[in-house]
Amino acid sequence: MSVPHDLLDTARAWREADPDDDTQAELGELLRQAESGDLDAEADLADRFGGRLTFGTAGLRGEMGAGPRRMNRLVVRQAAAGLARWLGPGATVVIGFDARHKSDVFAHDTARVLAAAGLRAQLFPATCPTPVLAFAIRALGADAGVMCTASHNPARDNGYKVYLGDGAQIIPPVDAEIAAAIEAVAAAGPIAVAAEDDPAIERIGDDVAESYLDHVVGLVQPGPRVLRIVYTPMHGVGGAVAVEALGRAGFTDVHEVVDQAQPDPDFPTVAFPNPEEPGALDLAAELARRVGADVVIANDPDADRLGVMVADGAGHYVALNGNQIGALLGERVLATSTGDDRLVVTTFVSSHLLARMAKAEGVHYAEVPTGFKWVVRPGLTSPELHFVFGFEEALGFSVDEAVRDKDGISAGLRFAELSAVAKAEGRTVWDTLEALARRHGEHTTRTWSWRIDEPDGLGRIAAAMAAVRAAPPNALAATPVERVSDLLDGDGSLPPTDALVVELADGSRVALRPSGTEPKLKVYVEVVEPVGDDTYAVARQRGQARVDALIEAVATVLGVDSSCP
Repeated sequence: MSVPHDLLDTARAWREADPDDDTQAELGELLRQAESGDLDAEADLADRFGGRLTFGTAGLRGEMGAGPRRMNRLVVRQAAAGLARWLGPGATVVIGFDARHKSDVFAHDTARVLAAAGLRAQLFPATCPTPVLAFAIRALGADAGVMCTASHNPARDNGYKVYLGDGAQIIPPVDAEIAAAIEAVAAAGPIAVAAEDDPAIERIGDDVAESYLDHVVGLVQPGPRVLRIVYTPMHGVGGAVAVEALGRAGFTDVHEVVDQAQPDPDFPTVAFPNPEEPGALDLAAELARRVGADVVIANDPDADRLGVMVADGAGHYVALNGNQIGALLGERVLATSTGDDRLVVTTFVSSHLLARMAKAEGVHYAEVPTGFKWVVRPGLTSPELHFVFGFEEALGFSVDEAVRDKDGISAGLRFAELSAVAKAEGRTVWDTLEALARRHGEHTTRTWSWRIDEPDGLGRIAAAMAAVRAAPPNALAATPVERVSDLLDGDGSLPPTDALVVELADGSRVALRPSGTEPKLKVYVEVVEPVGDDTYAVARQRGQARVDALIEAVATVLGVDSSCP
């Protein structure tokens, strides 16, 4: 089979325009292999040039490599030029980057393209955590922000997050408008690039990071500080800022995981640099056992997520899930703030314990689609309310409205605070969770994913969702279904999202949501179990048994084995 000439011509033109020697060489070798009859190389070439890396509400994110469907310098320059066209000359953009491969180059390319287009670029001179970039946008009065990061993705990936002047990530229709501008500039030919020393490119000083530190340290209430902490930045860029913040807040007994302390874009000690992943916190748990830590605090590589481990009383360190961390942080924020105008927010797939807590406290509560771009939105659309807390079950937390994105550093500080208070009072974190369960019911949650790594995976998942929509179950695990909400067209309060929410007669909830970027259907289950006269452990066991039964029932509806990954 001969390679189509138009594909070869397109790839050669891309190689000529590519400013990066590495991806130029990579594409040249791929072209050579394809022209010599290598069918795998031809398929790879067709994939790379079969469209563009989609620019959406998370900006860009994907595997590094040559071609328009990979992350590379030419794609980044085109994205920067499209953003410049959408913003217009005279706008100011703050640019940050993490320690991933090429992140620094992507950031400098962005600054040079913006400067050439008549915009002002404010560039961090060194790596910074994503929350610091998000904070800087409003602190500097910028019109937009760009963070070059792929957050917790594998080492082969990189990304390009875009924020507007309100400090929040872009949402529709802005994402589509910027995407259209990118398409236009990509089709128009070569992109102008300014020199590195162009006067429109300003290096940000240390004062921004200092202002961030001052702010997040000021969120912590006066009180006990006797707490032994193990901390890991998971080979990311959050370590120096997080440890400094803890120290300034009075938490000085901090033991860092040495093998994960320095930024390393290859993440050599973890298979996947996400605190949620099994095994990711093994080194931290080992150090915690050795030093007798009270708590393990972990950030992902760009420090926007927070992972936590606590001792279970039997010498083991157990990772809390995002819903448990969210309940604990929410309880602390509500206990240390005042006002009937307070607003707390979570996603429709996260635990509804926060809703019960908000009702008991007499504060406002909002529920939004997945993604932190939505979690911060109610605080923007209802400025008369005071946003004090938001979270999503995927380890994303906001304990303050100054950073309009998830912030693993400030959340980690407040978790250290609540842990120290509990310790000083002779309690544990588990005791705090038990107190919440006895007051509001034990909210047991679990997320199960049905993944199909086959060519028709996305199609099969779409078909499964359509089948459930057409014939929703009348009962799950012998419990009657009371209501099925289809969020595809929105429900009046939520924007449209491809998801179904099943509410059962006993108060349990099941949400089904396709991943959107992977061939994966995610199922979120929550049951509420009264504790009564039982021990907290028994109530949790009952709740877990009910959750497992519901997942088995959903798998049966889908026609798959619940033990599949």
